[in-house]
Amino acid sequence: MRQILWIIGLLTVMVIQFSHRPLSAKQGLDIRQDTVAKPYNALADAQADLDSLIRRTQKDGKHIIIQAGGNWCVWCLRFHAFIQQSDRIQQVLDANYYYYHLNFSPENKNEEVFKRYADGKGAEFGYPFFIILDAEGQVLTVQESGNLEVGDSYDEEKVLALFQQWVPAS
Repeated sequence: MRQILWIIGLLTVMVIQFSHRPLSAKQGLDIRQDTVAKPYNALADAQADLDSLIRRTQKDGKHIIIQAGGNWCVWCLRFHAFIQQSDRIQQVLDANYYYYHLNFSPENKNEEVFKRYADGKGAEFGYPFFIILDAEGQVLTVQESGNLEVGDSYDEEKVLALFQQWVPAS
């Protein structure tokens, strides 16, 4: 009898252990964060990359959208995935912008780049936030992302409105 009770107890513990969900799933976070694309490169020379993009924009008249954040930021990764999944947003981006992910992490805070384009905005807005540059590399706007959120994702109409607001004049 003791052996049967011991086996039932062991099975109960195993069922509880294997059916327990991670805390992040209960909080609505993407528990597959480790499987999504990591668009931020801590090793990149961000200013050199941006200088190259600015040279390209001077030739073709597009603008640049800089998404500031890091691979540590679940909302940054959600935004990246969100815009990849929207054909409407991709059409606007492809036609009008170059898109750059500006890393902010302990490995590389890109302090000079942030100071040049959006001094203090990370502390003010949180991450991600967006810096939109014209074809000459001048800042047109710096926009926080909180007002684009809906639930644990983003509102396509609000994101489109932001991006369409800053398309280059034809």
